[in-house]
Amino acid sequence: MQQTGTKTIWQVIMASSAGTLIEWYDFYIFGSLSAIISEKFFPPSNPELAYIATLATFAVGFIVRPFGAIVFGRLGDLVGRKYTFLLTLLIMGGSTFAIGLIPSYHTIGVLAPMLVLLLRLLQGLALGGEYGGAATYVAEHSPNNRRGYYTSFIQTTATLGLFVSLAVILITRTVMTPADFNNYGWRIPFLLSVLLVIMSYYIRIRLQESPLFIQMKKEGKTSANPIKESFGNKENLKLVLIALFGAAMGQGVVWYTGQFYALSFLQKTMNIEFVQSNIIIALALLLGTPLFIYFGSLSDRIGRKKIMLTGMLIAALAYYPIYKAMDTIGDVKQKTELTELYKIESNQSKNDAGQFVQHTTKVHTYADGSVLRISEGKSELTVDNTRMAMLVLLIFVQVVFVTMVYAPIAAFLVEMFPTRIRYTSMSLPYHIGNGVFGGLLPTISTILVTKTGNHLAGLIYPIAVAVICFAIGLVYMKDNKNAEI
Repeated sequence: MQQTGTKTIWQVIMASSAGTLIEWYDFYIFGSLSAIISEKFFPPSNPELAYIATLATFAVGFIVRPFGAIVFGRLGDLVGRKYTFLLTLLIMGGSTFAIGLIPSYHTIGVLAPMLVLLLRLLQGLALGGEYGGAATYVAEHSPNNRRGYYTSFIQTTATLGLFVSLAVILITRTVMTPADFNNYGWRIPFLLSVLLVIMSYYIRIRLQESPLFIQMKKEGKTSANPIKESFGNKENLKLVLIALFGAAMGQGVVWYTGQFYALSFLQKTMNIEFVQSNIIIALALLLGTPLFIYFGSLSDRIGRKKIMLTGMLIAALAYYPIYKAMDTIGDVKQKTELTELYKIESNQSKNDAGQFVQHTTKVHTYADGSVLRISEGKSELTVDNTRMAMLVLLIFVQVVFVTMVYAPIAAFLVEMFPTRIRYTSMSLPYHIGNGVFGGLLPTISTILVTKTGNHLAGLIYPIAVAVICFAIGLVYMKDNKNAEI
């Protein structure tokens, strides 16, 4: 392949990563604020159903990602990598900004959730075209023996995007009162995305097209019909299916269990206080992010398959004891209450209609330093620093699994498919694995917990998918480590 200078490859990585990080930030603000969004955009009569509807709307953005992969993958193989992910960046940024402007259910009724759903569809389509373009673009600039290392920087952007979204939300939340954040402050992270998109667009527009794509176009070897070549050709379709069921499917559920389901479990199952739960996730992500680079580089030496499958297997074996330990930390039934410290607090705040509402909060304090606040049927538990550190550690271990399955997968997928149909061929299995199998995880797991009443029932889904993917990958996956592309 055509080699790229060190300076150029880092420019490519920075520009690609900046845009991809921002798209993940846009996409994950919705998930990070799902508890508030369920109150703002859905009928208030059934809070539990409203939360499930919010998770389902969140999942819709994942489900349509494969369609975005086909549409923008085809465009990327026909027109070029650069201009395709410029387009996806603008669609994503515009949709996120618009969510921040939608009036609440109290103001416009059923139109509110309908508009949110429409914008989530656009976000999902855009993200479906973004990742494949960025990963392909970086890989096609990378030397063969460093492809895992260089593409691993793209892999960090999903986690960093979530981290940045949590950081922006926390900063916004801490500079205003809880009431103000609940009334209008939650919109600020959505609106800020427009500034990030403008900066990223400026960086990306100055990039040159992939050298492999330029050479292929000069030689007249671009595909006339990337979709037909990708999925109508028996041999290539077989590779697509192996990529999906032997790698991307398991990687998707491990990714979302270790980050999004962990956050949902903290907030909705353990009832950990909003700020503290986000800090716990943010710290675990910060500690784990460098491991993306480590495992990406390691895959250049020992292969992609070994690392990914090991991560899936260990995750499947470890999830139950990890979440059992988390559940125990938050179980107030196992704590000793200091009844002499029990108190009732009262305050006022404005609702969406601008009316003052009286709030009464019951405060329970426990011997281990935990404090439970119950207001209007909603519980928020704040744990002491020792137990907070334990939760950070338990989620950090899950992030390690994430880095093992996710760091090598970009290089793995790029090496499976020829240049002329690479964007299309790799994007579809990646986004079905992540968008459908992974994206549905929070919704499916929440429904399992709700139906069974068992806090750990939600783990059945990710464990089963990870085990099935491990078995298929072990038998059918081939490692094309450092192959000529």
